[in-house]
Amino acid sequence: MLRAALAARAGNWPEAVRRCPDSDLDLAETGVVHALAVGALRRLGEEDGRHTEFGTAALAIVLWAHLLDEDDPGDFRALLTERRGAPVPDELWEDARRHLLGRITDLLDALDVRAGRDVLAAWKTAWEAERATLAVGLSAVGPDGLIPVSRAARQLLAHGHRQALLDAYTARHPDTATWSADSPDHRACADLIAQALAEQAQDRVRAQEWSEALTDFTTAARLGLTLGAAERTAVVRAGKNVGRSRTGRGYSPITRIQGLEQAHALLPDDDALAAELAAELVRQGRKVFDSDPRQSRDRFTRALLVSPGDHDARTGLDDHLRADLRRTVDGEQPRERIHEGRVRELLLRDPDYAPARRWLGDHYAEQAVANASDGRTAAARSAVRDMLRYGGDGDPYNEYDEEDIDEELVALLFHAALFAEAENPRTGLERRVDLLSTAVGVAGPAHGPVREALDRAVLDLAESLEATASPSDVIRLFLRDLLRIGVSARFDRTVETAYLRRAEIREEEGDFGGARHDRACAVRIGAGLPDQGLLFGPAPGGDGHDDSGQGALF
Repeated sequence: MLRAALAARAGNWPEAVRRCPDSDLDLAETGVVHALAVGALRRLGEEDGRHTEFGTAALAIVLWAHLLDEDDPGDFRALLTERRGAPVPDELWEDARRHLLGRITDLLDALDVRAGRDVLAAWKTAWEAERATLAVGLSAVGPDGLIPVSRAARQLLAHGHRQALLDAYTARHPDTATWSADSPDHRACADLIAQALAEQAQDRVRAQEWSEALTDFTTAARLGLTLGAAERTAVVRAGKNVGRSRTGRGYSPITRIQGLEQAHALLPDDDALAAELAAELVRQGRKVFDSDPRQSRDRFTRALLVSPGDHDARTGLDDHLRADLRRTVDGEQPRERIHEGRVRELLLRDPDYAPARRWLGDHYAEQAVANASDGRTAAARSAVRDMLRYGGDGDPYNEYDEEDIDEELVALLFHAALFAEAENPRTGLERRVDLLSTAVGVAGPAHGPVREALDRAVLDLAESLEATASPSDVIRLFLRDLLRIGVSARFDRTVETAYLRRAEIREEEGDFGGARHDRACAVRIGAGLPDQGLLFGPAPGGDGHDDSGQGALF
């Protein structure tokens, strides 16, 4: 301590700070401690910018807190008695002590204001904390203040400076949505800020500032606050009143829903809050049912999540689904916007609702056609059963044999083929051929009308390809063996012409073997040959990239 005092007398304050001990000041001579404390305080009071010296401030705070300690561990009162030559009366001692404490506090406060420090980094806060908890360490003065932020926050909260603490903390972290106990930026002070927010929220509940109170409780919960009985009671009271006023003129549905959501998140086990939130969501869902259907659905859906089994919320969603089904059946809305499972659930609640049955019947009919087209015959038959169950007589226990199912599937494919449409005629014709070919595969050769329809569709496609595509496209269709030679003279001529045209093209390209092969095929087709495997051997001189097995007609 003496070395520190000598360094200070020589003006070497960094050395004085380094030499001064952090503890056991009561073992040092009180006069030396006093001299160094007076020098440090004067140093801070100088107007030449040295008030920014944190080490000197720490020195003044530690030493004066030691000298003016109520227990007087360094016999400062004895030192004054010795210098006065007379005892110091109790009243005079207490008055002088309070006066000196006030002078030091005012000086440090003025320096804080001059330097623009907030209360979390203020020398005044460090001074009060040192007097209360011996918090300032001379060897660990940080860049942001004389004591850690957490100690500063604890000091402010313990001495009733909650608002100053929250103001300073909010100024440092303006986005309160990021305040979380898991965040490195908030971990050190999370419990203290949470406590301050909870106390502020209680005050706001008493002032009937419901939304603000719930926001404070929500932020406090993110910072790790566990709600006690008093806090739970306050949350319930705020939730019941948020968005309302005594006269009813200040009713705000948005504020009320947001507030009830906050209260429900804080108290998820409170059934009364959940029921109130669900009821408010249903009211607002009904209010915007026609003007904003999406928001209305969202309200009803949220109400069901909050209060599973809520009858009004379920009814609201069912009403939306009924409206969608009516629009879909009337052709005003795409079918894809409706989910199959929801329609089936609606039928469980309302078995006689005809638009739902019609929608499901059409839906499963489309599935049957799609599955059959992809070769999934078993799935197609299953879809036909569902179609008959919902779109037929409505009897879920009615059994259909395989023959009935296949008849229905063939009828569906036939109907889909008749109305097959696409962006261009070729695609539509190809789709029709594929559907009818699938139908023939399901029905078998005995089903004459379907076979005839397929023959007509193949002929139409062949003539369309002849007019708009290459000869190879016509030949590839012929090689699919959908329509045999001798059934349709027009088809035979179309294929014969395609072979002849391709023979000319191959001659021009120098593929004379391929050209001879195509002319030979054309001759055989023109002669109406019976079914055979290979009309000729491999095409002479043919290269390995000829299309679709052109050496084979069937």
